[in-house]
Amino acid sequence: MAVSEAIQTAPVYQALAEVVAKHPAKTAIVFDGEQISYTTFLIMVDRAAAHFSRAGIGRGGVVAVCSQNRPEIMYAYYAAAKLGAVLVPVNAALTAEEVAYAVEHSGANVLYYDASMTETIWAAVDEDRIELIDALAEPLDGEREITAAEVRSEDDFLLIYTSGSTGAPKAVMLSQGGQCAAPEALARMWGVGADDVVLVALPLGFLYGLSTGCAVAFQSGATVVLQRRFHPGEALEGFVSENATVFQGVPTMYSMMLEYCEQQDIFFDLSGMRSLICAGAPLGPELAARFKDRFGNEIQNYYAMTEATPIFGRYREDPGPVPGMAIGKAAPGAEIRILRPDGTACADGEEGEILVRGASTLTRYVGNEVLTRESLVDGFFRSGDLGYRDANGFYFLTGRLKDIIIRGGANIAPAEVEAAIETHPAVQAAAVVGAADRIFGEVPVAFVVLASGRTATAEELEAHAAKRLAAFKVPRRILFEKAFPLGVTGKVDKAKLKTRLAEQAN
Repeated sequence: MAVSEAIQTAPVYQALAEVVAKHPAKTAIVFDGEQISYTTFLIMVDRAAAHFSRAGIGRGGVVAVCSQNRPEIMYAYYAAAKLGAVLVPVNAALTAEEVAYAVEHSGANVLYYDASMTETIWAAVDEDRIELIDALAEPLDGEREITAAEVRSEDDFLLIYTSGSTGAPKAVMLSQGGQCAAPEALARMWGVGADDVVLVALPLGFLYGLSTGCAVAFQSGATVVLQRRFHPGEALEGFVSENATVFQGVPTMYSMMLEYCEQQDIFFDLSGMRSLICAGAPLGPELAARFKDRFGNEIQNYYAMTEATPIFGRYREDPGPVPGMAIGKAAPGAEIRILRPDGTACADGEEGEILVRGASTLTRYVGNEVLTRESLVDGFFRSGDLGYRDANGFYFLTGRLKDIIIRGGANIAPAEVEAAIETHPAVQAAAVVGAADRIFGEVPVAFVVLASGRTATAEELEAHAAKRLAAFKVPRRILFEKAFPLGVTGKVDKAKLKTRLAEQAN
């Protein structure tokens, strides 16, 4: 039997079980002041698996989870892994319409949620088609023991929805083997171990919080301090009160923590934080410098995508400094190609398109064979980023090929925002671009051409978009045009629209 076809106990669940065997009494998670040991954590995972099994979930079944951060999300994560099922994390910031799309497209049989999402869930889901499980109203019990499923490493495990340049969310499928290998690679790169305390305030509806934050910590035997949502003051207080050592965030989080302290003229001793990791969007040198001046801590760049992780970062055991503007070196298990437009390899120092294969790389875009073929080349994922490698093995990002706006680490597809605005009867056409923002890095700005004889205000169009889009996708500004500038192909010339924005800012 080929290695890729080898049947084994669900590797993600097995990795947790092995950690529990080594550290049964150790605290796995701290949430709302409650400490949960690794033994109790595994008991709750097994109860969740039994709960899902009674709802008809088995190997290949699909469980969606939509909730603010809470331990039950991680119980569901490992329970799905144990059953050989697919877990679909749904961003709790989405509208009912967006939640409905993810649930329906994924074919979820069960939706696991908490009270904070009740109104959205009931507006989004047909309860006659899918079983709803309230994480708190229906306590997990352990009526029967569920044997861990036998799975293959390449079996489906995580289905993540992320914005794509075409507007419709992309459905990224990740495997069991990949989601066991990626935490191992990240723990090795960052030196995460059982002595670490990892504070997680990233939303668990994203891979960054779910896997890169929590799963890396759990697979390493570390303690996770889980916060319901990010608040700069609460995160800073948690660093100190919980003796945290590791934190992963996006640039916006670091900016908000810095401004929180500057505005109130307060100081937090972060000397115990050995790793402050930043990903999701470019980290500006000004922010990095201001943060270091204030706290004495250096923010580490890290690069990955939902489709491939980990890719670039700083190794804990590497004593040398990372050159300015570099994103780091290739992560453990990562393979990198930098190609010219003709497909040939670039030399060191030469800019090209970056193709990557990480410890975890998507197996496919569910329901989109065309996009899968376009995105994968010989098993390498086309990142959509431009960059180069220097002679010492450090990588630098220089630009993006894909038309994606990154607001505070969250991807926004301009086409999705445009489509929402264009449903307004007064709108003839909309074009959305990213504008630089001191806090969020980028924010969406919409240019609108109104239909002949129709009128609408910017406030009216913003309210219209807010009914159809998550709050972070709603344009920060709406500007009206008589006609859009067009390129040689007849498409809207968004470069010229960005130039207009820059001119208005000056």
